[in-house]
Amino acid sequence: MNVLRHTTRGLCTALLCAVPLIAAAQAFPTKPVRIVVPFGPGGVADITARALAQKMTEAMKQQVLVENKPSAGGILASETVARADPDGYTLLFITNGNAVSETLFKSLRYNSVKDFAPISTVGYFDLVLVTGPDSGIKTVGDLIGRAKATPGKLNIGTINPGSTQNLAAELFKSMANIEIQVVPYKRTPDVVTATRAGDVQAAVEILAPVLTQITSGALRALAVTAGKRSALLPNVPTIAESGVAGYEASSWNGLAAPVKTPAAIVTRLNREVNAAIALPDLKKRLQELGIDPRAGTPEELHAQLVADIAKWKAVIEKAGIPRQ
Repeated sequence: MNVLRHTTRGLCTALLCAVPLIAAAQAFPTKPVRIVVPFGPGGVADITARALAQKMTEAMKQQVLVENKPSAGGILASETVARADPDGYTLLFITNGNAVSETLFKSLRYNSVKDFAPISTVGYFDLVLVTGPDSGIKTVGDLIGRAKATPGKLNIGTINPGSTQNLAAELFKSMANIEIQVVPYKRTPDVVTATRAGDVQAAVEILAPVLTQITSGALRALAVTAGKRSALLPNVPTIAESGVAGYEASSWNGLAAPVKTPAAIVTRLNREVNAAIALPDLKKRLQELGIDPRAGTPEELHAQLVADIAKWKAVIEKAGIPRQ
């Protein structure tokens, strides 16, 4: 009888403790929600976050605002959200940059796996391997053949060391088993100029910023880096199709909350993201930016993050990229 009394009392206590959380989740949101973006205004991530926020605002009848906190490795935005109250009102626009930062930086005041509650992926976007129109290189095979014929003589341009573009180039170099210099530039326009001028014989960049250059003939697309062809360049093969079996590199983004955010609120936010991404007009807008709109479960985002941390750790260490 005493055991039953204690068990019943414990169950009642647990239920009473859960009532405020359930009530809060049902009422959520009662004030504006903030999405902290680790990049400045106007870029692909910022535009994506704002387009998503608009649809979530309409659906939840409460303002969803975007706050830009750009910094190296997305550290400032990530720290902001990791320290925020776990109530669902401060969210991180998490990206594969978080996976890279876990290895690239010597010390972070947060852990991208342990300190965030994944909500959903939002989209994946392709990178593309390009060359100048006068390079004489027309396929990935041509590039690899020339690199093997002249070891260490060719250059491949990217933006900053440790960027997804830079690591994708390092991964290509490693998997293609070629000696080629990966040359980092500060900005995408600098990479484009160097490629067109022949200062580098190829370059890796996110597709959206160079799509106009490709369609105009100012750059030649050799291959996309993802596991499947891009809808924007359906006739351009993947690097894996082009002879580098198993190669895949893509960039992605999603939403995450502070780690102790109630599960009911995470579930609600996941439902809203999935509903927004399914809307035809938002899907079209993201596709025009070169993004493959793809929402999912918290578990899928968690798995993507963990897998990418391991993947890029191996690339960074093999390439000997100094920790910052």
